Amino acid sequence: MPTVLYCQNLNPIQHSDKNELHQIGSGFWNVRGRFKILAKLVDIETHMSFIQLHSGKFLVIDTIELNDKLRQEINHLTDNGDKIEAVLGTHPFHTLSFPAFYESYPNAAYYGTPRHLRRLTHIPWIGNLHDCDVRKKWEPDVELRFPAGAEFINPQPESSNHFSSVFVYHRASATLHVDDTIIYAEKSNFLLKLFGYKDGTMAFHPSIKNVGLHPTSDAPYLFRDWMRDMLNDWPFENICCAHMGVKKGGAHRDVFTLLVKAERLFGKLSERNRKRNPEGELPTGNHHTMNILEDECG
Repeated sequence: MPTVLYCQNLNPIQHSDKNELHQIGSGFWNVRGRFKILAKLVDIETHMSFIQLHSGKFLVIDTIELNDKLRQEINHLTDNGDKIEAVLGTHPFHTLSFPAFYESYPNAAYYGTPRHLRRLTHIPWIGNLHDCDVRKKWEPDVELRFPAGAEFINPQPESSNHFSSVFVYHRASATLHVDDTIIYAEKSNFLLKLFGYKDGTMAFHPSIKNVGLHPTSDAPYLFRDWMRDMLNDWPFENICCAHMGVKKGGAHRDVFTLLVKAERLFGKLSERNRKRNPEGELPTGNHHTMNILEDECG
């Protein structure tokens, strides 16, 4: 078995520690990046992760903007990119940094969501994460799933439905990488406080209350049951969230508590959808039965 590489900086991630590799657990590194909204006044952050497989190769999960310092750290970790086996785009709308990352590391295999493949046609994508065979490719080191009850292939409207993404679980480090579906903020900025989020908040993306889930009466419970299965199958202790931070230790308990507290919300959403959409119709191009029966590939 190859020797596991370790990054020198093992300090807890703070808001100022952007564009640096931080080791979360054995074989797992996370990098915080900036993503500013509201005339670039509010930084809601974004992220990428590096996972070392038992082969010694690396998976890169998502991408952020690179600066020289971060590129040097990545090159040191991955032997100038030679040990990057694959780069995975796990959120349909986290696309902006992929072109530059591909220019820096063109020899890796690139896999993305259906929207990545539609939008970034100049990248020679090897596979689609909607394909269950692709999602099983790195098991048992890394497991990939995306939620039931939400649209993954063609989220609409694109301006606001950023709820669904691929969850990535690394068993060796007991770490979960997730993008917009779950939000964690050690220190809430003023925007989150406007939405009622306190410091240390673990929450579902706000779009869960409107367009995030399918507009059917069963969608909230399909998502809830998927989350229950995920929690049962994946005993993670750490969670890396694109927005807005990393929770080291106790993350499984916090996500479980979040799900329990959301039960009343699921009931309200189900009843609202039943009244508005009694026939259970979906917007054109959405996919009702996606990832509902079981939550693995086969």
